[in-house]
Amino acid sequence: MLPHSALRPGRGGAARGGRCVGARHAAAARAMSFRRALALAACGLAGGSALFSAVAVSKQPARGDAEPRPGGSAAAPPAPAAPQGLLLLPPAASCPPGPGWIERPAGGGGGFWDSNWDRREPLALINLKKKNEETGEEELSSRLEHCRARATRHIFLIRHSQYNLDGRADKDRTLTPLGREQAELTGHRLASLGLKFNQIIHSSMTRATETTEIISKHLPGVKKISTDLLREGAPIEPDPPVSHWKPEAVQYYEDGARIEAAFRNFIHRADVKQEEDSYEIFVCHANVIRYIVCRALQFPPEGWLRMSLNNGSITHLVIRPNGRVALRTLGDTGFMPPDKITRT
Repeated sequence: MLPHSALRPGRGGAARGGRCVGARHAAAARAMSFRRALALAACGLAGGSALFSAVAVSKQPARGDAEPRPGGSAAAPPAPAAPQGLLLLPPAASCPPGPGWIERPAGGGGGFWDSNWDRREPLALINLKKKNEETGEEELSSRLEHCRARATRHIFLIRHSQYNLDGRADKDRTLTPLGREQAELTGHRLASLGLKFNQIIHSSMTRATETTEIISKHLPGVKKISTDLLREGAPIEPDPPVSHWKPEAVQYYEDGARIEAAFRNFIHRADVKQEEDSYEIFVCHANVIRYIVCRALQFPPEGWLRMSLNNGSITHLVIRPNGRVALRTLGDTGFMPPDKITRT
């Protein structure tokens, strides 16, 4: 509340009251500028066009009213400065386009969900120009229903257990004793979920095959399928890059196309003929799993290396009949004792 003297006209009271009101307006303006700066930074981060960094900056000097230009017109007021303690950096240079085998969502992403990401959206599967021969009208609703999935797919991506890093060839990179314990724990965890698993699809590499054999003992009767598509590799050049891992450029194209093929073959909504929900296990490798998660969620695939997965971990993806994808768990190893957890 203002002092009584500030409310009375004369003797400087009006001036003091004006200064207090002006101070409140200035504070409100600063708060508004701060909110606008945050909104601008959020938009930049979401669209990948601006970089927002909370670093200390020196206090900007106060600026007075715009000086009148010759001829009586006032100069345009300066743009509001960034709030004290925060700095808005200029937009970073746009990243080069990714490999041709990756199909970006329509509109370049920017937070828009591509409902036809798996090429199974009902509206994209029918010929809208085709007419009914009797009525001459489109039977759109019935044709859409015929192409619509009805079941949910549960995808469990399992990273192989710890293995012998000293092996020169793949056949020599067998599981360590600890790795075999980890596979037992993972198999026990999967069995405890009480789900009716349909199949186990695994990488043909030795460490993934051995992990599968141990897990399958806890899931008797579940068929196993081996595939080369899920073998470990370099899916796409990571952004930001890392200094300790730099494969040859050709490896990104050889492995990347194969891992992308694995994604398209295995990660999609249920077939229209599938009537019941399915529960499928994929035993493979950290790079493959991280890439698949990014692609399934329509995140930039170049960010796959920003995640870390423990040996024997469980990642759970859910694909609904309408094509929506949800990540239930990422790299879960909470079922393992702390002394059994590794990331080699």
